[in-house]
Amino acid sequence: MLSRRELIGLCLAFLITLPAVTPRLYASDEIEYFAWLRSAAFDHDVDFRNEYQHFYDNGVAHTDLFYETFLSAERANELGRPVNYATPGPGLLWAPFYAVGHAVAIVSGAPRDGFSHPYIAAIAYGSACYAFLATLISAAIARRVFGRGLAAGFAIALGSPLLFYGYVAPGFGHACSAFAVSLFIWVWLRVRRRWTIPGGIALGICGGLIGVVREQDVFLSIGPALDFLLYWARGARARVPGRTDSPLIVAVAGTLSFLAGLAPLLLAYHALNGRFFPTETAARKMTWTAPHFWGVLFSPEYGLFAWTPLAIVAIVGLVVVAAGGRNAVVESDTGDRDARRIAILALVMIAAQAYSSGSVESWTVAGSFGQRRFVAITPLLVLGLAGLFTHLRSDLPRRVAVVIVALAIWWNLGLMAQFGLHRMDRQKLTLLANARVTFIDLPREAPGLVWRYLTNRESLYKLPRQ
Repeated sequence: MLSRRELIGLCLAFLITLPAVTPRLYASDEIEYFAWLRSAAFDHDVDFRNEYQHFYDNGVAHTDLFYETFLSAERANELGRPVNYATPGPGLLWAPFYAVGHAVAIVSGAPRDGFSHPYIAAIAYGSACYAFLATLISAAIARRVFGRGLAAGFAIALGSPLLFYGYVAPGFGHACSAFAVSLFIWVWLRVRRRWTIPGGIALGICGGLIGVVREQDVFLSIGPALDFLLYWARGARARVPGRTDSPLIVAVAGTLSFLAGLAPLLLAYHALNGRFFPTETAARKMTWTAPHFWGVLFSPEYGLFAWTPLAIVAIVGLVVVAAGGRNAVVESDTGDRDARRIAILALVMIAAQAYSSGSVESWTVAGSFGQRRFVAITPLLVLGLAGLFTHLRSDLPRRVAVVIVALAIWWNLGLMAQFGLHRMDRQKLTLLANARVTFIDLPREAPGLVWRYLTNRESLYKLPRQ
């Protein structure tokens, strides 16, 4: 775990970064996530028409497509209400921040309608906090396995879309997703040594939470589930020292607690759609044979590895650890064999995320920054990067790896700048053009752009859309 001095220093550093948070909503997905929270807090219902109408009338989403999708009667759900394709989980996690925003609105005299600046700013800072917590927990996960992880945690945060969705577009639910999955994996690594009933309950509740925040992230539970089955099989062959609880009882307790943790999502869907599932329109967007499995990873225009090459480095790290045998690759109390198993299961979990993302018709997520559905695997990438640097023991390979990581981070920052400044095709990558701007043009312009972002950010919003 991180030391108290590290936590205090990191928290102070995080507070310094808060002026970089962008407190606004601008995309339909953000409005959908926000609508769950605002409607529950002020209207006490799941009819989002007034929330959608507010953002349409105020110009935030004043487009024909938004009106047709969310306000037209033809696109209503099974109960005749406006659809909402987002999950309520981010709203639940934002709720404490939203309450602070309400208090600020009262004190400052801002409109107490749930829409004014204090409320929007509150959830924006909430996402930044969850991105920060995801980074810390991911670092703690890597330190538990490899004895290191803080540098890897911040490298992945800076070199992946987590930074964008924590600071530039915090109204999306991806920072909350990264936090929920990080918490889930942290609990898994804590309970896997003995698999007690309380441990199974804690893991089940956290597994339910990741589903409430983002449904497809439930596929990540395959890693802990396989780990538990291997533990169960081992216990059937020989008595495991220190084991006191029946694996069957632990499995039942974990399953029931998972359903309890998932209950808010099921109840919310039932209230909105009249069924314990998403609207049928959303279900039709999935093709469960995952026809885009490889494209979502390797496509040069839309794939994870093109947008986030640091993910390749991290996955190589997991492969190196998984193939390491009993050759010492671990600098912690976790044994080599345990580290191998965790790395293998992490690779399975990443494959599961590629499967779920590759099953969606909108797998390209065109118009969004990066392959944002992979933000949830932040702790797995941190684990892989920490494992790689644990394995590299000589100076030259480590220096080469540091240079590669630094270039990958700059690539991510460069794409963020191009995306925000409308200096790229926001529907897809054009790698040669993106590389020229990132590594040739932006280094000269970076100081001015940073100053403008911090002092005159509104001017960036007025740039023409491509």
